[in-house]
Amino acid sequence: MTSIFRRALGDDFDRLHPELRRRFSVGLHSGEMCTGRGVMDRIWRGPAFVRPFLALGGTRNVLVPRAGRDIPFTIENVPYVDGYGRETVTFVRTFAFPDRSRRFDATMIYSARRGCVVDYLGTHQHLATDLHPEVTADGSLIIRSGAHRFREGLVDVPVPALIGGDAEVRERFDERSGRFRISVRVTNRTFGPLFGYEGSFAAEYAPVEVTGVRPGLRPVREEARV
Repeated sequence: MTSIFRRALGDDFDRLHPELRRRFSVGLHSGEMCTGRGVMDRIWRGPAFVRPFLALGGTRNVLVPRAGRDIPFTIENVPYVDGYGRETVTFVRTFAFPDRSRRFDATMIYSARRGCVVDYLGTHQHLATDLHPEVTADGSLIIRSGAHRFREGLVDVPVPALIGGDAEVRERFDERSGRFRISVRVTNRTFGPLFGYEGSFAAEYAPVEVTGVRPGLRPVREEARV
């Protein structure tokens, strides 16, 4: 068994910078979890009319309805087997704003049927998004979102582009600082920029069989449909 991102990238995975290869090898096969700690230099949000949308998403840890600078940041990547027997990796980001922390939760699997990583967003996995990673010439990683789907009970519908968000994540390893640099941008095709952040972090690894999945990291509800 290989990591979900190695399966998605195929042979291109080996072109990643070695530090990125290790970070995105986190999985059941590697036996490692990864915790990144750093600072987001800037967290931004779109115009005032998109803020109610961000606030609604924030109730389920989807996006972050706040802006700020020099915000302490943690990302937790922990592999586990979900209730449907699928290898799953958490991508839980915590932003420690001065008044309170905000989380942006995601759990990812690899779908052989869809031929890509599927990203379940939020505490209840109501939103499923296809992710398409690619490796740049310098060994950095770019991840772009594809189709979005909303699932709740009998409801199973695609999210129209009018209200959906297109995400682009860029991550690289900075040799001079020994830190990962990340930039995330979420836009709407009609309304423009919605949310994003940029900054850096250092990574620590630990055996997942020792640490396990801490309480509160897994989603409240799991979705079988991809």
